[in-house]
Parts: sequence; C-alpha cells; structure tokens
Amino acid sequence: MSEIQDDDSDIPMLSGSALEALKEFYADRDAKEKELENLKAKKNTGDILSMDTFTENWNDSQFWYSQETADIFARELLAKCDNKSKIAVISAPSAFVQLKNIIASTSMTADKIPEIYLLEFDERFSIFPEFVFYDYKYPLKLPPSMKGSIDHIICDPPFLSEDCQTKAALTARWLSKPSAASQGQPTPDPASRVIVCTGERMNSLVNKLYGPLGIHTTTFEPVHAKGLSNEFYCYANFECATWKWKD
Repeated sequence: MSEIQDDDSDIPMLSGSALEALKEFYADRDAKEKELENLKAKKNTGDILSMDTFTENWNDSQFWYSQETADIFARELLAKCDNKSKIAVISAPSAFVQLKNIIASTSMTADKIPEIYLLEFDERFSIFPEFVFYDYKYPLKLPPSMKGSIDHIICDPPFLSEDCQTKAALTARWLSKPSAASQGQPTPDPASRVIVCTGERMNSLVNKLYGPLGIHTTTFEPVHAKGLSNEFYCYANFECATWKWKD
C-alpha cells in the first residue's frame, strides 16, 4: 500500500494584495467596534459624533445622508422647537446623529432642547438613550404614550417596496398630532411637521399614503454620502427656505 501524502495543491491561496485587503477589512471592523464601545461608555458627553463609526449595512438597506443633507434635515426638525417639543426620527440615523451634533455644538439652552426619539431597527444605535427599537413590519409596536404626541417627524423607509412604505406611513400617521390636514386640507403650520425621504419611484404612493398629513413632493433632492443609483425625493407637509412644493 502506498503511503498517503499531504497535498496542499488543491487548497486555494490568497494573493499578497488580497491578504492585505483582508487584514485592512478586519482592522477597520475592529476599530469601529472599539469606537462603538467608547461611545457606549461615554454616552451623553456632548462629543461630536460621526456616522463613520457606523458602517452601512447594505443588506439592511442602510445608506447614510451626506453631511449637508443630514444638516438640512436636522435643522428643519429643530426649527420652532422648545423643551416641550417631541421629534421622532424613523429609520434615518444620520439625521439623528446630526441632531445631536447641532445640540452639542451650538450650546442650546435647556428651554430649547426637544425630546428626541430614534425609531431604529439597528441595535448598534441602542447606545443612545433616545433609541426605540422599531421594525417596520410591526408599525404600531411602540410605546402607547407616543401616539399622537410627536411635533416633528422624519421618515426614511428602508425599502422601496409598497409593503414597507405603507407600514412606515402608518407609523408616521400614528405618531402625528391631529390637524386640519387630516381632512385633506394642507396648512402652512401643521400640528406635526412631517418629512419623508424615499425613492422617486415611490412618488405617487407616498403622496397617497401621507395625503391625510398634507404631504407634497418638494424641490429638495437628498444626497447620500456614498451616492445612490436611485433618484431620491424629499416630501413634506410644509415649505421652508430649503424647499418648496413642486405641485
């Protein structure tokens, strides 16, 4: 009987450049995990935050806004707010992070800082006290006290499907305060200011779903940090210096 010999010839080997790329990937992942742990330990220290700490997960349809877009949304959410106001950020963590950065960097007085909720599926963001776990598949599985109590809302449904868009809209409408717009009459100062950010091909569906809130397609086109092939629109039930209604 012949002696069995080890033969590594069939085992695929990575090239030097591939090995370096793999090492870089793991080093970057470990660094981000360490940053998250540091953030969790610090909590509310007032440090300026960066979305670079949170790697996008494309499987969860995560695409962060550009700094400029996040800043625009955050400032519109903070407009006309005081410490009695409530803001809900639905599936738009980059807007939420910029909200926190503006509050930390502008030394807002206590009488101007609103109560903020981040409704989010990604539990990496549970390091923030504002985090409320949210799964669009269960649109009303939220604290009952939030119903009809939110002054300013931004919603960026994670998927461009009718099911996801419909359920996210149900959440936004459930959170919103009753107003004249609920009768289909847009008002210049709605009880709840609502912003929706999603794909252009959802245009007719979004206007239908949020019609009771007085939503219209606006002239503002959100930009994502790493770019997207899909054209995105901003919808809102109010006009401002940044956007006007298209129709």
